[in-house]
Amino acid sequence: MKITKATIFFPRKGVAATLGVRVYTDEGIYGDGEVAVINANYASFGALRDLLPFIIGRNPLDTEAIWDDLYKKTFYGQNGGQAFFAGLGAIDLALWDIKGKFFDVPLYVLLGGKKRDKIRAYASQLQMAWDYDPTGGNRSHDGGNSYAFLDKLFANKPEQFAANAKYCVEELGYDAIKIDFFNNDENGRPLTELDRNGLLKSRTLALVVDRVAAVREAIGPDVDLIVENHCYTDAQAAIQIAQAIEKYNIYYFEEPCTPSPRMSKYVKDNINIPVANGERIISRWEYVDYFEENSIQVIQPDMGNNGGITEVKKICDMAYVYDVGVQLHVCGSHLMTPASLHLEAVIPNFLIHEHHVISQWSDYILFTDRTYDPVNGYFEIPDLPGAGIEWSDYTLNCEEQITIE
Repeated sequence: MKITKATIFFPRKGVAATLGVRVYTDEGIYGDGEVAVINANYASFGALRDLLPFIIGRNPLDTEAIWDDLYKKTFYGQNGGQAFFAGLGAIDLALWDIKGKFFDVPLYVLLGGKKRDKIRAYASQLQMAWDYDPTGGNRSHDGGNSYAFLDKLFANKPEQFAANAKYCVEELGYDAIKIDFFNNDENGRPLTELDRNGLLKSRTLALVVDRVAAVREAIGPDVDLIVENHCYTDAQAAIQIAQAIEKYNIYYFEEPCTPSPRMSKYVKDNINIPVANGERIISRWEYVDYFEENSIQVIQPDMGNNGGITEVKKICDMAYVYDVGVQLHVCGSHLMTPASLHLEAVIPNFLIHEHHVISQWSDYILFTDRTYDPVNGYFEIPDLPGAGIEWSDYTLNCEEQITIE
């Protein structure tokens, strides 16, 4: 079996967009992959355009050999950044999809066999309302530079954060949630880097604490609460926040500061909450310093921006040696969900799965031929051959696409 061609797709609808690839073979089997780099799709488009000619004529089952060749024979691959690893990851995901279809088995079989039949998930990014869809015709532009739907989408008052959390726990059955409590001020104005630089003012810190307290009261003591920080603050402010909210029993503190093994260790050594990081840490070569420093307790690699299944499986195995848990970062289209579930079913150090609020938006649902959603906070493991999902006709017929032969 040989790879004959590949097509790059850039489907968009409203505020939703993704970047995908389909790899074709001479035996009629094809595989789908996705880039999952937030706000950098064109950069990864270039990486895909450069990398795909290297795989034409290759046996798609040779995933390990192809991955290593793309990493070492492209010059810029070694120590390459997120755009390169996202392009490489999309190709790798497509090749694994082909491999599963060729052997007529789900990916978890090829990855070593599943250790669990169900995957625990958390509702992610509940600073946004889970039950509000800003896509699919519900958008309203005010004629300026902002969208009116943002007022409905983002919480700013403590009671709004609490309502978002309570909905997912009581109505949908989640027993774990994640919220960025530091997105807007009390009037809904987006906070800037100037608001978050250096040591925080007492009033600014109280803004976060009041919101966390309201959510904890709303969901009770038994629901795991993850605090997202999106690298907004420096290490000093991250420590301020963590020390102020630790009494609310935080499951872990995500991206407390700019990714850095030393600064992550500084934060970790001065707080009593586990630290999570990883969507901006690229490749096992970067992760190893975090493991050696013991500076993170939960890793969050994304297969769509970190080299695909081939690389992320290695990162997870490395983490196991250091007693570090795994929560894969999942923030792309629905194509990324089953691929992530397959790997999470196999690894021994899996912790929890991220189910992002954008997975509910109707525009994102258009991109794939099916979706996977949890029931009462748990996913079933897909049993279809390969990843168990494909690009939809909407994606395959999008205007922006290019074929490499």
